Amino acid sequence: MSLVQTITDDMKTAMRARDKDTLSVIRMIKAALMNEKVKVNHELSDEEAQTVIAREYKQRKESIEEFKKGNRDDLVKGTEAELKIVGKYMPQQLSKEEIEKIVADTIASVGASSTSDFGKVMGAVMPKVKGKADGKLVNQAVKSQLS
Repeated sequence: MSLVQTITDDMKTAMRARDKDTLSVIRMIKAALMNEKVKVNHELSDEEAQTVIAREYKQRKESIEEFKKGNRDDLVKGTEAELKIVGKYMPQQLSKEEIEKIVADTIASVGASSTSDFGKVMGAVMPKVKGKADGKLVNQAVKSQLS
């Protein structure tokens, strides 16, 4: 079953259960998916849908950080609940050790030796970990291994 179909089924389940919070978040995800579908002018593949969901996940994560800076605990709690629901549709994330291993292998394969090769390494690593790792973690791993 495709990711988009899974989300649609979960939306129907949330409607039947009268789960307003889950339904609200799933509707936001569906809207983002529909916007992307209109933008690319074809049905979304699972990979494209995963990219949209990753964007939604990242947005909520950044919002939580900003709300914490502003001492808005009320908004933090609501956004964390949303993040948990969106997280159900994210692929299993790579551990820090797995990211470091992929970065080390990539550095060896592209022949990088200094921080001036940072862009070349990041360009080679990101397609390998797309959707499975946070870009900040990858960035930190590359910087630490090149320095």
